[in-house]
Parts: sequence; C-alpha cells; structure tokens
Amino acid sequence: MIRRRDPRVPLAAASGLGAAAIAGVIIAGGASSVVVAVAGVVTGLFAVISLVLAATRVAPGQRRRAAAWRWLEAGSVTWLVGIGLRPVADGTPYVLTFADLLLLVSSLLLMIGCGFTAKPPPYSRGVVRQATDAFLAAASIFTVAWVWFLGPIFLEVDGATTILSTLALPVVCLLTACAVAPAVIASRSADRSVGLAGVGVLGAITVAEFATAVARLDGDTPPLAVTLVAPAAFLILAAAPWVEARPRRRPLPAVVTAVIPLLLVAVATVAVAFHAYTGGRDQVLPGLCVAIVLVLIGRLLLLLIEAAGMRRLVDVGERQLRRLAENTGDVVLLCDHDGEMREIGSSVQTTFGYRPADLVGRPLADYLHPEDVPGVQALLRRLDNDGDAMERHETCRVACRVRASDGTWRPTESVATRHLRKEDLVLVTVRDVSDQVALRNQVTHLTFHDGITGLPNRAYFEERAREVLARPNGGRTAVIFLDLDGFTGVNDSVGHASGDYLLGQAARRLRAAVRADDTLARWGGDEFAVLVGGGASSSTDAQTAIDLAERLVRAVSSEPFRVADRDMPLTASVGVAFAEDGVPAGDLLRNADVAMSRAKELGGRRVEVFAAHMHADVVRRLELAADLQRALQEKQFAVEYQPVVDLATSRVTAVEALVRWWRGSTFVPPEQFLGPAEDTGLIVPLSEWILKEACREVAGWRESSWDIGLSLNLSARQITAPRFVETVSEALAESGLPASALTLEVIEEMLVEDAEDTVAKLSELRALGVRLAIDDFGTGYASLAFLRQLPVDMIKIDPSFVSGLGRDETLTLLTRTIVRLGHDLGLIVVAEGIERPEQLELLREMGCTRGQGYLVARPMAARGVDHLMRTTLQNTA
Repeated sequence: MIRRRDPRVPLAAASGLGAAAIAGVIIAGGASSVVVAVAGVVTGLFAVISLVLAATRVAPGQRRRAAAWRWLEAGSVTWLVGIGLRPVADGTPYVLTFADLLLLVSSLLLMIGCGFTAKPPPYSRGVVRQATDAFLAAASIFTVAWVWFLGPIFLEVDGATTILSTLALPVVCLLTACAVAPAVIASRSADRSVGLAGVGVLGAITVAEFATAVARLDGDTPPLAVTLVAPAAFLILAAAPWVEARPRRRPLPAVVTAVIPLLLVAVATVAVAFHAYTGGRDQVLPGLCVAIVLVLIGRLLLLLIEAAGMRRLVDVGERQLRRLAENTGDVVLLCDHDGEMREIGSSVQTTFGYRPADLVGRPLADYLHPEDVPGVQALLRRLDNDGDAMERHETCRVACRVRASDGTWRPTESVATRHLRKEDLVLVTVRDVSDQVALRNQVTHLTFHDGITGLPNRAYFEERAREVLARPNGGRTAVIFLDLDGFTGVNDSVGHASGDYLLGQAARRLRAAVRADDTLARWGGDEFAVLVGGGASSSTDAQTAIDLAERLVRAVSSEPFRVADRDMPLTASVGVAFAEDGVPAGDLLRNADVAMSRAKELGGRRVEVFAAHMHADVVRRLELAADLQRALQEKQFAVEYQPVVDLATSRVTAVEALVRWWRGSTFVPPEQFLGPAEDTGLIVPLSEWILKEACREVAGWRESSWDIGLSLNLSARQITAPRFVETVSEALAESGLPASALTLEVIEEMLVEDAEDTVAKLSELRALGVRLAIDDFGTGYASLAFLRQLPVDMIKIDPSFVSGLGRDETLTLLTRTIVRLGHDLGLIVVAEGIERPEQLELLREMGCTRGQGYLVARPMAARGVDHLMRTTLQNTA
C-alpha cells in the first residue's frame, strides 16, 4: 500500500530551519539585512509548505510531477537557508561566501524542478542546441547589462579575480534561468504555471544577486526594493501549484523559442555597437563578443549539418514513397493547377500503357472521361494557392475514369495534394480500381441473380415488385408464377446436374416468350416468376397477362427437353394474380403462388387466375391441418367397417376399414380431410393407428370362429415411410391377426409414381403373406404391366364402371371384360359401389366373385359388425 508523506514533517523541518536562520540574523545582521532575510525565509517557507501540500495530491502514477515537486521543494529550502544565513556570512572576509554557495545550489535545484514541469513538444530540440541557446541568451542579456549598468561600475575595480568571483553567482543564476525558460514556455504540460513561476523565481534571484554584487563592490547594501523581488517571486511560486491550468492543445511553433536567443543577440549587438560608437572601451566585451560569435558560428554549422541531414531524409523519403507507389501499382504525377502534367512516374506504362515521356506537357483532360473533367478541374481550383483561403483545400479525393492506351475506360481513385515545396504544383496519386469495381459488380450480380439460369433471383424479384407497385400505375400490374410439372422425376432419373441443365433450357424458352419490359426471375427450385407491366411506362390488362401465361405454358410443353441424350417432356402449371389498389407486394406474390398451386392440383398444364376463394381454401386447409393434428392427439377419429360379401352365397368374407372424424358433434367427410392429411404427412400416423385398431378388432372377431378378412387402403406417403413394412409386421404381431387375413389396397397411380420403390416394398409385404389388391382398377395407366410385375391377389372394379351396369352398354362391356380378365389371371374380382338390384344380378351373371356397396351393406361401427357376426354365426349353425 502506497502511503502519502505526512506534510507536517517537512513543514516542521522548514519551520526549525527558518527559526534558526531568523535567530542568527537578529544576532549578527543589520536592520536592512534582517528585513530581507525575514522576508526571504517567510516567503520561502510558504513556497515549501505549498509544494509539500500540493505533493500530497499527486497520483502514484505521476512520477514526473512528483519529481518536479521534490526538486522545487529542495531548491526552496536551500534558498531560504542561504538567504537566512547571508547576514551572518557577509561578515566574513570572502567575496563569495558559503551562503552564496547555498544560493548557487538552490538555483540549480530550482532549474531541475522547472525542467520536470515542462512537457517537451514534438519538435523537442537536442541538448547541444538547448545549451547554445541558453548561452546566447544569457551572454546577450549580460552584454546589454554590462554596457548599460555593470561596465561603468566594475571597470573601477582592480583585479579580474574579484570581478569574476563577485559576478559568478548572478551569472550562474542567469544561465539557469535562460537554460530552462524556453522549455517551460513551449511546454504543453498542465504544470507549466508552476514552471513559469519557477522561472520567475530564477529571474528574480538573478536580478537580486546582480544588485547584491554591485552593492558589495561599493561596500554598501543593495536597494531594499530589488532584494525583495525574490521573496515576492517565491510567493507566486507558493500560489502556482493551486492554479488549475489546462494542457496546451497545440505546442508553440518551434520558431518562437528558436528566434528569441537570436533577437537577444541582435539587441546585444546594437548595445555593443552603441558602446563602441560612444567611445566606451573595456576588456570584458571583446572576449564576450568573441564567445558569442564562436557559439553563433557553431550554431550555424550545427544548423547546416541538421539541414543537410534533413534534406537527405526528405530525398530518401521521396524516393521510398515513389518506389512504394510504383510497387503498389499507383501512378504518381505532378501537374499544375490548370491540369498540365509536368512529371509522371514510370508505373503509368504498366498500369495504363502510356510512356511517361509521351504524357509530360499534355493536359489531364485529354485522358479523362468528358463527364469527369468538370469535377477534376474544380478539384484543382480548390488546391490553388491563389484561390480564396476559405475554399482552399490541402488534400482532395476524386473518383474518375481514365482512358487507357487500348481505348478502354478504367475506373480510378485519386488523391490530390498540394506540393509542399513547389506550391504551384499538385501531387496526384492515381490508383486503378478496375478489379475492385468488377468484383463489386460481380458480387452485386451474384446477390441478385441465379447462378444456374442467369435470371434475376427471388430477392431481386421481390424488390422489383415493391418498386413497381409503389408507382402511380402500379395497380395495373400482374404476377405470373410457373412450375414445371414432373421436374422431380428428371432429377431422380438423370441427376441434379442434368436437372440444372434442363432449368437453363427452360429459362431460355421463357425469356424468349416474355416482353422486354417484363421481369422474368427464377423463384426457386423449378418455379419461375414473371412481373408483367414492370416497365417505367408500361401497364397491362387482364387479357394480356393471361395470353402471356398461356404462351409460357406452350413454350414449356411444345417440345421435349433434350437432357442426357433423352427427351424429357414436361408441362407447366401457371398461376396469375392481378394487383389491386393498396395490395402489398407480398400479398400479390402469395396470390400468384396460390393460383399456381391450384393449377397443379387440377392436373397441371393449365392456367389458373387467382380468386379470393382460393386463398380462403388454402387458409381453410391450413386450419384443417392444425385441427387434424389436434384430433390425432385427442383421438377424435373412429373406424367404420364396410362388409365385402360373396355374391354367390351372400356370405360376408371381409370388411374394409374406413376412417371417420367427428369434430365434436360435427361429422367431417373423408374427402375433406384425407387430402390435407396426405399433404401434411399426418396420413402416416393416422394410417398406422387405423391399421393397429382394425387388426385388433378383426383378430377379436376371428377368435369367435368367424372366418373374416380385413382390407385397408394405403396412401402414397404411408408406402414411402421409412418403416412401412416393419409397421405392418408389428401390427400383425401385436394383434395376432394372420398375415393372410390382411389385404392392402393400392391405386394404380401409386404404382406408376416411384414404381421401383413401391413395387419393392409391396413385394416385401407379399413375402410376409399379406394379400395385395389394386383398388379402382381400370382408371389407371399401366394396370396390365404391373399385374405382370407385381403378384397381386385381387382387383377391385372402380364404382364408375359398376354405376353404368344395365344403363350403359359400353360400361357393361368394359366391366364384363375386367371380370373375365381377373378370372383368366386367377385373381379375386371385387365390384365396388353396388347400389341397385340390377347391378347385383348382372355382376352375378358375369361371374364376379365378390362385391360391396350400399345395396349389400353400409359402413358400420364395430358394434354393428358384432351384431352382423352373431347373426351370421346363428344362420350358419
């Protein structure tokens, strides 16, 4: 822990010394000496006390200030002891007494303390220059004083030794004051007020000692007013530490402190010349003048050496700067304020292709872009020294285009600076920023453009839509969204690289179909967007946008895309939305997307115009999906069973499990929620629950000696689920239902999409013993081919065929053909949708094996199936 000094210790010491000095004065001194001694001791004591108290405020890290206080304290204590003992020492036979030596030491201590208060400026001079300046100033002041005051007095004294010993103390005091005064005056430190007070003390001591020296030669006492100057200066020193001084922001110019000694020398020269003119002669002035001249010569030589060194440094700096500029590729040139080039670096040949000699004397304007010439000329005028001082600049920056030797315009960045030595010239540094500008443009292009198609991307399109809708005619704008039907199959069959190549082809076709003012962008994936009427003065009507949309469909569908040596026929689903007054850009883009989704749902290769109900349907489907999630958690679903009977015997052979949803007391038809469940993926957990619930019920009925099977419809999402086969196997194992009693039904479209994966998983189920059936047979695309690839057990005739039996001869013939085909392939044929007796009779006549429908039995809950089971068992018994 750092402890501050107790101010009472030095205070007590100073008081004791002061008391001893006063006692000595009273015993040995006269009245005048007593007054001076008492005044000196008291004021010196005040200074010591003030410095001691001020030292207690010094922070531990301020070493320079602490050192200044200590040296000033020591100098003040030494002076007050010396001035207090001077009346006693004056009685000795020596010209230079021990009291004078104490005063000499105090001057040196005060000088060191003042030096610590001075914070040197950036241009701080060397020790040799500072010493020569101190000597010149002190010698000049002494010369003036000798000519006007001291010379006539000291010339009457015999003996050079007496003169030198008498003047030794005041001369040393004068040297100390001159040595430290310039540094304190130029100081930027906050303690410069104390330093100035210390310099004042040294000056006052110098004046008092000169007066004392003169009085000693006359054998008289010095004037009281002169000897009291030093005590008064110590009072100022006592008050200085308590004056809050702000640090000087800018140091004084070096010329201020450098010229003062020379001015003093000039004054001394005038004084010597006047003295010589009036006939005054002595032995001191010649030697003193010779010393001053020698020091001035030495000072001049020193300045010449420093100037030569600085000139060499400047030349080296200029060469290094030029070499550095050339190595960095910058072109450095000198021109006048009219733009005429006077000198130019060799790097101009590698940067712009010109030879330097060909450019010297030519105006800059000949090589600048005409649009940039006025700005460069204005810059040169601002750097002109002859211009208005308020409008003059030291440095200016400008960006302009420079013509290279090959005729290309290069973007550049230049810095123009007024030449420091040749004020009529301007130093210009030119940097070629073509690479930076090209990179910046490339980054901007990549930020707002698609890397595959080269079209603007989604970010650009959204910003463009907001800009267009903000115009006064923005309400007459349309947005078209286009999606490539079947593009997923392209990626799966030939790879993503070939898919990207196809997207590039599609982009070129679409770009050729849109107008010049329309904005075509890749929205993402296989979706594109067109902003119709996006030009500054163009607008569009409904028919124009619809015609463009149909033209886009034709552009995609007119001919196949050639990818990986294959022809890939694709179609397009297009949605159109028209802007309305006040509609935000985000809503307009959303509407076009909704219309495109609607076109895709309706089979693709069509154009749909957005209508308000489409968005309502989308919102309704989203709400329904959320309700589905909640219903699945709260078990709001139930399973109903529709019997499948043997048409020959009317015996129930199986039941088909159907899901029902009761949202509270409201019945939700399956056609309303199965689609959203399929889209959101909730169909997978829902189908797993139906499978386990139905297997458990049917297994229970089979345990009651009722030989009955179970049929379930499979969804596309369910088949593609990762653990589909394992889920079926677990449901059978948990319920105890034999695999042969379970029949899983798929529609023909599911066999066409992802055919390889679907057939593989169905084959795994077939290997478990599960039966397979094709539902809605006759409405698909590749029924006969897949009957050969997939070992199915059953085909179910679509209700659209059964509904026409007895009324439509074509449908009757097709139904008969399907039944015969099933029999020939050894498959069980089930007719769906039997609702009239004549349908039942015709099916029996055709030899259809089984049937289901409202005429046979309606879907019923498990309790109804229990009642049906008991009735069947009783009839059998």
